[in-house]
Amino acid sequence: MLTKENTIIGFIGIGVMGNSMASHLLRAGYSLIVYNRTKEKAAELGKQGAVWADSPKEVSKKASVIFTMVGYPQDVEEVYLGEQGVITNGKANTYVVDMTTSTPTLAAKIYEEAKKKGIFAVDAPVSGGDIGAKEARLSIMVGGDKEVFEKLEPLFKLLGTNVVYQGEAGAGQHTKMCNQIAGAATILGVCEAIVYAEKAGLDPNRVLTSIESGAAGSWLLSNMGRRMLDGNFEPGFYIKHFIKDMNIALQEAEAMGMETPGLAVVQRLYSELAEKGEQNSGHQALYKYWKNEQ
Repeated sequence: MLTKENTIIGFIGIGVMGNSMASHLLRAGYSLIVYNRTKEKAAELGKQGAVWADSPKEVSKKASVIFTMVGYPQDVEEVYLGEQGVITNGKANTYVVDMTTSTPTLAAKIYEEAKKKGIFAVDAPVSGGDIGAKEARLSIMVGGDKEVFEKLEPLFKLLGTNVVYQGEAGAGQHTKMCNQIAGAATILGVCEAIVYAEKAGLDPNRVLTSIESGAAGSWLLSNMGRRMLDGNFEPGFYIKHFIKDMNIALQEAEAMGMETPGLAVVQRLYSELAEKGEQNSGHQALYKYWKNEQ
């Protein structure tokens, strides 16, 4: 059993979401050791009691459960399987949990490499953005061995309210692709609806009030729609990361012989927006592109 007394948690990747997630684990009473490429981003966690590590290797030597939340699949591979990686340098009976949105293929590779060393690996990407991370209301989609998931479940429940075991290694990442495909179409619809309301001479805030509790209602409509209207394009989820996710989904769908025309359109629009310098904006900034093109 992973108790507070016998568990040291490592957290690698202290970004927009990782910072909040790590702080929940600290507040729950767990010992926490952290690593991030930019040390300054972990300063606030240090004030709360987290201990800094100089590398993923150092985290792997000290922690019994390691969470990772980094940017891209290549970052995931480096953090796990690189020279300083947590599997390369890890010890048997450690639990490693990748919460990055990455590829199902890489998740399966990490699982197999971990198994060779007696390390328990799961892929557990999340949905809910910066708000879900701050409020510990994330949806967490988990792939790996079910008995490992069950041991980690109490920790997951400190981070999210919708924690679901999806199946074998890679299943969590496949589920996240489903989430991103649905989200891509939804946020495009939110942009179109708001611009339509404005062109029709309506008050778009009133329009959102009417439609967000009806059949068209969604988290993206209520939260990202309001941010669009407030002119708030700060990143809860970076455009560059959404493009990365959509590219993974397009590649996985193609490998399965499936067409995803809606996803392809949204990926093209976001790519054009990124080329205009918006890659570090929040993904609600698609509103800028859509409005300016009308």
